[in-house]
Amino acid sequence: MAASAISATAGSRPVDLRLYGLLDVGICGADGDHLARLAADAVTGGATLLQYREKDIPDARAALARIRAIQAAVGGRVPVLVNDRVDLALAAGADGVHLGQSDLHPAEARRLLGEGAIIGLTVKNAAQADELYRLPVDYACIGGVFATTSKDNPDPPVGLDGFSRIAFRARLARGAGLPIGAIAGIGLHNAAPVIAGGADGVAVITALFGTEPVRQRARELRAAIDAALTARGAAR
Repeated sequence: MAASAISATAGSRPVDLRLYGLLDVGICGADGDHLARLAADAVTGGATLLQYREKDIPDARAALARIRAIQAAVGGRVPVLVNDRVDLALAAGADGVHLGQSDLHPAEARRLLGEGAIIGLTVKNAAQADELYRLPVDYACIGGVFATTSKDNPDPPVGLDGFSRIAFRARLARGAGLPIGAIAGIGLHNAAPVIAGGADGVAVITALFGTEPVRQRARELRAAIDAALTARGAAR
């Protein structure tokens, strides 16, 4: 598909990025029942969006079973997305997919998943933010904002100032209605300044799922995020 022919039409579902929990198999483990319990506790505590994340998938059938276990535990209370793998999202009937810059093009994901799916995209720099005007995505996550041990990232962290500049460019490209999330190295100690810097929400792994109790950690994160959004005049 030619770049000039790509529609900027996104899905029909609004996306609440406030507390975006990433169920990373490398950190949370590969036991489906355990992942399902973590997912349920996170949503009860205030998570607004979940993602199944497994960077290297040796067994697609096992991954699909884990995704379905998470979906069953959540019971439709929040959307469940799949990282990278459009095929698994499609097979599971997931709510959508989150794509990196080297994954399937968002336009192809939209063609396969349909207009009702949620499609998110990682944005790492201003040039990628400028491209959002022609991409059929429902939200963008900018990062990494800070250093993190949960992902091998060859790019240096953009920091708070870098995040704010990239978020500004993203909104110029797609308008104020595009939800913008922040990812990498974010926790209770720094969620508020990230929100103050222009994020509509934060994507977290260790800060939510690193230790128990997940439900309480979700409550604390959500309270900090909501307070920061209110202080910025962007409360939902």
